[in-house]
Amino acid sequence: MYKLLSGLSVIEASSFVASPTAGLYCAQFGAEVIRVDQIGGGPDFKRWPVTANNDSLYWENLNRAKKSVALDLGRPEGRELLQRLVRATGQFVTNFPVDGFLSHAKLAEGHSDLITVRVMGWADGTPALDYTVNNSVGYPMLTGVGPDPVNHVLPAWDLLTGAYAAFALLAAIQRRAVSGEGGEVRIPLSDVAIGTVANLGGIAEVLYSGDNRPRLGNAVYGLFGRDFLTRDRQRTMIVVVTPRQWTNLIAALELGEAVAALEAQRQVSFAKDDGLRFEHRDALYPLFADAIAKRDHADLAVAFDGGGIVHSPYRTMHDAVQDPTLVADNPIFGTAQNPSGFVYPAAGSFSTIPQAERLPPLPAPRNGEHSQEVLADRLSLTSGEIGRLIDAGIVGVASKG
Repeated sequence: MYKLLSGLSVIEASSFVASPTAGLYCAQFGAEVIRVDQIGGGPDFKRWPVTANNDSLYWENLNRAKKSVALDLGRPEGRELLQRLVRATGQFVTNFPVDGFLSHAKLAEGHSDLITVRVMGWADGTPALDYTVNNSVGYPMLTGVGPDPVNHVLPAWDLLTGAYAAFALLAAIQRRAVSGEGGEVRIPLSDVAIGTVANLGGIAEVLYSGDNRPRLGNAVYGLFGRDFLTRDRQRTMIVVVTPRQWTNLIAALELGEAVAALEAQRQVSFAKDDGLRFEHRDALYPLFADAIAKRDHADLAVAFDGGGIVHSPYRTMHDAVQDPTLVADNPIFGTAQNPSGFVYPAAGSFSTIPQAERLPPLPAPRNGEHSQEVLADRLSLTSGEIGRLIDAGIVGVASKG
């Protein structure tokens, strides 16, 4: 946690991954992010993984450092309160539909400097999820081997979209500081996905070649990189990206003569050309696989580290959590009093700013924990007015304990 965005307040009305991620990143840099949910929690409030008490560890971590206001959004009074909060604050992040009570046009009536950042599925408003967008842009047909598609378990487009939404919010705030103008920024998952494909050369590639890239399993496209099995049955990934790494890898595996013979046979030089190493992988991979299979992983790791060779054994997530470099000794982690009551390493800002104090991560709020505070501060409602709204079931507050 850092205080770089202190003084910035954002209303967030969202669910699932992309839109809450945008709010999370802002909160981790010190913004006041006020998440407004349905009383009792939105559709992602109990999303797995959950504890034995059905507390969502997913929700608890995507909503750290935020404040929570709970409203009955099914009633006009609750919707009006959310609209008033958005107008009073001036910055709004959401994945609610373009039209309806949270449309930018409706919210910006009399507030032309309002900024809305809206995460969407498809640009036309059609709903989509990360996993369906991923299918649409073709990545499952590049993953794995064989005829069947292979879905990736990481919601990459959600995470990229959330990060892009946070960036877009700050860009819109900068524009407003110069021009005084607000506006709406719409960020569809589908556009983030296909735009990323384009940025990585994917569109140009298939149009130039007239065909799809072959499916390569664990091999890295265009480089020398693949998984190999050591003598002690440890599967490890090795990737070469520089001439020095290539030279040092050959030396570590004592393959100088064998690689030189292959170069002479095929009249090529692998020393400085990634593409040639990839094109001739049919001959290179067996050489390296045989040499690696004769060595234990610990022995190879020492040699690879000494040569600056990029490598990593495959391991489970449980194994990764036990790695002190990744978690226990990593300053991005700390502890917080989580609503679930379960104590575990909590992530703060991923960035390290040597010139700024890193604050410990904060917990996620309980549903409605800040309803009274926010309504009093932002809308200047009296305690009597807030009490009436609570009694009427329009405003929710967190239960004690």
